[in-house]
Amino acid sequence: MSFTGKYEVESQENYEAFMQVIGIPAETIQKGKDFVFTTEVVQNGNDFTWSQVYPGHTMTNQFSIGKESEMETMSGKKFKATVNWDGSKIVVDFGKYKHSSEIVGGKLVETSQAGGVVFKRVSKRLS
Repeated sequence: MSFTGKYEVESQENYEAFMQVIGIPAETIQKGKDFVFTTEVVQNGNDFTWSQVYPGHTMTNQFSIGKESEMETMSGKKFKATVNWDGSKIVVDFGKYKHSSEIVGGKLVETSQAGGVVFKRVSKRLS
């Protein structure tokens, strides 16, 4: 199934605990907790452009499955990583945390794990 689309966050589980584990400052966690943001994905085969559009800031990662790409974390840190398929999920190791994304029932489901905390975000498709 193609990931291409525009998605808006519908629900989040363990947001605060996860952000604390990966070292995000408490002030930033509080600000981000109530942000309504969108994720825009363009998939062309194994090539992706993945943008998260926050109020006043957009974070975009471009990557190809199986090839090392420069990526940016939620905290703004840049590093090189390889995104891979795991069945119908795309998975990447961001260093401090592991992240997977999949389409389930037309929704974008993203799961991140760090320090025993699992953060799950579900986004509904807008287009």
